[in-house]
Amino acid sequence: MRKILGAAAVAFAGLAANSVAAETCGGIYTVKPGDSLSVIADSLYKDVGKWTTIHSNNIKAIGPAANAIRVGMKLNITCLDGLPTGLPGGRKIAEATPVAAQPVEIKAGNAEIRHRINLLTADGFEPFTGKSLHNGGMMTEILDAAMKRADPSQGYAIHWVDLWTAHEEPLLSNALLDAGFPWYQPDCESRPDDARCENFHFSDPMFELLVLMFTDKNRPLKFEKPEDLFGKTFCRPQGYELYLFDEQGRNWLRDGKIKVEHPLTTDECYEMVLAGKADAVVMNEFTGRAHIKELGLSDRFDVVPQPIAIQALHVIIHKSHPEASQLLDMVNTALRSIREDGTYQAIIEDHLARIWAGF
Repeated sequence: MRKILGAAAVAFAGLAANSVAAETCGGIYTVKPGDSLSVIADSLYKDVGKWTTIHSNNIKAIGPAANAIRVGMKLNITCLDGLPTGLPGGRKIAEATPVAAQPVEIKAGNAEIRHRINLLTADGFEPFTGKSLHNGGMMTEILDAAMKRADPSQGYAIHWVDLWTAHEEPLLSNALLDAGFPWYQPDCESRPDDARCENFHFSDPMFELLVLMFTDKNRPLKFEKPEDLFGKTFCRPQGYELYLFDEQGRNWLRDGKIKVEHPLTTDECYEMVLAGKADAVVMNEFTGRAHIKELGLSDRFDVVPQPIAIQALHVIIHKSHPEASQLLDMVNTALRSIREDGTYQAIIEDHLARIWAGF
């Protein structure tokens, strides 16, 4: 009888454990033999296309090559639309469900603001910054959390100046505001004469994102080695830097190994691909997917299952700022602090859930 009761108790404990596990979402997945990011996405999210969210959430572990996962690697899996369930280290589903979006409230300024640390961003860089986005967007909420953690004695304020071209010059160059975000950092090691490299300090990465190639489903593009892209024509709209084609010693554009069309709008890029005038649109994964949905072209475009680049977003401070070093140290220390205690990851996962729900 004791053995039977013992077995029953073990069985009940197992059922209870499974019940608790099923109430959680996201968590840690251990890579198994035969896995790829697509296989994992299909298994956990029932959607092969969500391999990119697994990659972007584990860039430091995986690196730029999507096929670089290895057996035994621990991957952090974001909760998206209630999936996946039952993984160790997951969050309760109620906690992982985004609350109603809260757009930022822009308050009128006054002269007292000049004594604070003044941070500069702009509207229209979804999902990273935007006045109508939840808490001003992913990067706005990250930096706000970091500054709250830093708790500078003089206080701080986030300002929205929607003319991006005025940020580097004159607003930051003249220290009219103290720091700007979020900005890409060129490959300053190989391009030290780049104006941004010459004039600005960069914080530790706030976020690293995948730059993907979006192609016509009827003309798939293979990318397993650089030579696969030679002779191809890519499209990247004006306002988006072209240096990613030449950084890290690539020199694809400089040496004429590829061509890049640079039209005025993103819409024109997608039209060029469908017309056969370009082989792929090159955009960060969020902006690219959002535009495809807005244009109603989700059934016409595929994502090449290998990023063409990884770009990081940073806080920038002009080198001539009299307190540049102190400000940079404060921002970096605060960013590390919110990463270490889980605040950063919770914010990222909340925004990723919102972003993917929109796709």
